[in-house]
Amino acid sequence: MMWDSIPLFQFGDMQEIIQNFVRVHVDAPGMEEGAPVFPVGYQYPSLDQLADMIPCILQYLNFSSIIGVGVGAGAYILSRFALTHPDTVEGLVLINIDPNAKGWMDWAAHKLTGLTSSIPEMILGHLFSQEELSGNSELIQKYRNIVMHAPNLDNIELYWNSYNNRRDLNLERGGDVTLKCPVMLVVGDQAPHEDAVVECNSKLDPTQTSFLKMADSGGQPQLTQPGKLTEAFKYFLQGMGYMASSCMTRLSRSRTASLTSAASIDGNRSRSRTLSQSSESGPLPSGPPGHTMEVSC
Repeated sequence: MMWDSIPLFQFGDMQEIIQNFVRVHVDAPGMEEGAPVFPVGYQYPSLDQLADMIPCILQYLNFSSIIGVGVGAGAYILSRFALTHPDTVEGLVLINIDPNAKGWMDWAAHKLTGLTSSIPEMILGHLFSQEELSGNSELIQKYRNIVMHAPNLDNIELYWNSYNNRRDLNLERGGDVTLKCPVMLVVGDQAPHEDAVVECNSKLDPTQTSFLKMADSGGQPQLTQPGKLTEAFKYFLQGMGYMASSCMTRLSRSRTASLTSAASIDGNRSRSRTLSQSSESGPLPSGPPGHTMEVSC
């Protein structure tokens, strides 16, 4: 559940980004390697409560602001934190975010699935598309083995239940409840979370939001397309004023992420942005760099 973003930061081209920031990886309780199994009856924190723990982490590390990178539940937790602490969050990269609470139909479908499927099977169905699972690639085999043989599977089930009981973020474009920082939304084409991420994009400020739908990347683009996602991340950071001297060599030589207009420019109004993978473009304008850190969930 929480390991999803780790391989991305181990990717070779990502090292150029990491050397410019202090990186902190945050595990949800009981998700860390070697975590003991919680006792029977343990009340696992809600996702809202997990978001409320982040200020203590930042205070301990003496950080005043962050750029958050989260996948799935981690993306939701970081978004909840950003809504309550907007001055602390400089930017967010949200992969596979679902900002909505489960409706009655979703709840019923989840209960029915639980009668015929094991927890590992339901988690795999959440992470990957049915096409990917049927293809049973090396990546699928690896993660199936990880989930099936996880020594803390009972803990994972508690976290899974908290995720499925999440509250609606109630995001509203132009309303009081919205993410005020720059946001990059990422999802794979035909991924299980595609519709949820598209809906999230429709609820955010188009002048502050970049939407990256990655072709041929499946349910976990940070695992299947780390190179393209890294380049998009560099663009995102440059738009925030960081890494002004970074060279987009991969972009200049090959077909990777580029910036295209998703809305026309009207006078001095900024345009919304959609990141695609079909053409080339120069880096975003950059301003003076500041101090920040990255939190991955």
